[in-house]
Amino acid sequence: MQSCLICDDHALMRDALAGAVGLGWPGAAVTLAADFPSAWSAAAARAPDLILSDLAMPGAAPLDGIARLRSAAPGTPILVVTGNEDGALLLDLFDLGIAGFVPKTARAEAIEAAIRVVLAGERYLPARILDLIGRRSGSVASPMPATRLTGRQAEILERMAAGESNKTIARALDLSPSTVKTHAAAAFAALGAANRTEAVVRARELKLI
Repeated sequence: MQSCLICDDHALMRDALAGAVGLGWPGAAVTLAADFPSAWSAAAARAPDLILSDLAMPGAAPLDGIARLRSAAPGTPILVVTGNEDGALLLDLFDLGIAGFVPKTARAEAIEAAIRVVLAGERYLPARILDLIGRRSGSVASPMPATRLTGRQAEILERMAAGESNKTIARALDLSPSTVKTHAAAAFAALGAANRTEAVVRARELKLI
């Protein structure tokens, strides 16, 4: 059975994340941890298939806590769900190799989408993070936008722009509807869009489709 480790020092948030996992990843076994030391132990005892973790928890500073969590389960993607949106810290976290970031202010649908994207082997990179990465690499002076879409993401957005439903897109591209949703969620995150209309508008503004 596939498993997920949820790390947060607030019981209410742990329960909320467990609910999101249940909706975005039905059937997964969930383990809960309320501090970094217990998270490290749980990850090392049974490497989960996904880790959802806050940053501000007892037992370690944020970067050290996540670094040791990575060491405890090196093959497991880590999706950070936190209220700390400090740009420098987030860049450091991506340098450590986390798979994605979702602010705690995000809607449940965004967390579910992030889970699907990460489980599909992609990184969940919100537009703000892409912009920060672009600025750090010096691309801010470039006429090209920092936001990037994969070929498949762009193809799906082009079909969405034409008014096609997810089912129609899935049939046309020989994909499952859930795979279409996963690619769309990754594109929405990269564009900072809440829905397909916003994503199409943003992608056209950036000349990505």
